[in-house]
Amino acid sequence: MTVTLAVDMMGGDKGLAVTAPGIRRALQNYSNLHCLLVGRQTDIVSLLGDLSGNPNVEIVQAAEVVDMHESPATALRSKKNSSMRVAINLVAEGRADACVSAGNTGALMATARFVLRMLPGVDRPAIISALPRADSHVHMLDLGANVDSSPEILLQFGLMAVSMVRSLEHVQQPTIGLLNVGSEDIKGSEIIKRAADLFKASEINYVGYVEGDDIFQGEVDIIVCDGFAGNVALKTSEGLAQMLVKVMREEYTRNLWTRLAAFLSIPVLRSFRARVDHRRYNGAVLLGLNGTVVKSHGGADSFAFSHAIEVAREAVENKLLQRLRADFSGSETGKV
Repeated sequence: MTVTLAVDMMGGDKGLAVTAPGIRRALQNYSNLHCLLVGRQTDIVSLLGDLSGNPNVEIVQAAEVVDMHESPATALRSKKNSSMRVAINLVAEGRADACVSAGNTGALMATARFVLRMLPGVDRPAIISALPRADSHVHMLDLGANVDSSPEILLQFGLMAVSMVRSLEHVQQPTIGLLNVGSEDIKGSEIIKRAADLFKASEINYVGYVEGDDIFQGEVDIIVCDGFAGNVALKTSEGLAQMLVKVMREEYTRNLWTRLAAFLSIPVLRSFRARVDHRRYNGAVLLGLNGTVVKSHGGADSFAFSHAIEVAREAVENKLLQRLRADFSGSETGKV
């Protein structure tokens, strides 16, 4: 099947300098990909080169750009012809199967929610992404869309995440845990305790509380938390991966002997970097919207941006939105 993605080419810290080569990489990897490149046409054409004549590429003009520090309200009211807004509109109009943007997270969430609306039975959207583990990965949400969440909203997050893992990874009974300050039932805030009671009463495969070290060393398939804790965990993991690579590079280039050791260790170093490389997990789904939107990290490079495109492609191919619609139709809390 052909997958059509609307790509916000102007969003992110570096805009076209990242999105253009990211598109090139993605098109090389996937022959069934059709991309609607949204932004300032003359700027896009100047960076695409030979890709401008590719039949799998179509440029859609959008004169405005949402600044990375612009308030969501301003972007929503004043930037109706922004690359972000036009890309989301293409999804709403049915011209694109999904939207990918590295732009301002708050503006993207507000605009997508306004244009696409929420799925029936879902009150709030959540940001979900896979995080790496030694031999696998874990899906975690919410990663920043909602700083505070009620027990009922946390349950909705869990139900949506179960639908997503079933759709993308074909695991019928994924395990799910609530992030807490301890694994004992007596620990945690009243919100977390009440959420735990709701999870226990549901039909999902709830295994109990999980702690921070379970994010990278645990065994559950899904971890649910509010957006404050989730965003802190996400940024911490990215910073730790970058620090480890930086420290190892500094140590291996300290003198002639360490450079020789680095040369002998090249296969191991490449493998290590690949396993902890947060760029390979770039691309978070804005879950709960009546349309598929994938958020790339604003500081992503072209390699990471191509992975966000891959996340959107996989969501479309595995019919994630259709699965969510089916699971939440006719129910206020979902029927997962």
